[in-house]
Amino acid sequence: MELELKRTYLPKGTNGELFFNSKKVCATIELPWKNNKPGMSCIPEKRYQVVNRTSKKFGKHLWLLDVPGRSLILIHPANNALKHLKGCIAPVSRVIGAGIGQSSVLALNKLLALIDVHAKQDKVYITISSIDATPKVQR
Repeated sequence: MELELKRTYLPKGTNGELFFNSKKVCATIELPWKNNKPGMSCIPEKRYQVVNRTSKKFGKHLWLLDVPGRSLILIHPANNALKHLKGCIAPVSRVIGAGIGQSSVLALNKLLALIDVHAKQDKVYITISSIDATPKVQR
């Protein structure tokens, strides 16, 4: 199963759209790009394997494997990137500002249900890229 995240980089957050088979699943929010600095930046554009994970804090969510220079990068619920994320990706039902969204739990549940249906026998991957096909570099 292949997911595609198309990002738009903004000074106060990164907004995105998550697709499966060219159909939008949900929107996403992340921290702004700050050269992959742990706890302060979204992660680099790349293709990552995604696996299911469960924790007391987030319940069922997703984990991106082998993120360069980072550990435990998750896809979990959050509605404000600057307040609630440390490099992870939050699915949201609607973006209302730079790194700010609404109804994150609802969007995550939609994504998890999609993965449960389509990835029973397959590995899941997500490819992250810029919406304008140009990687953003913090200056």
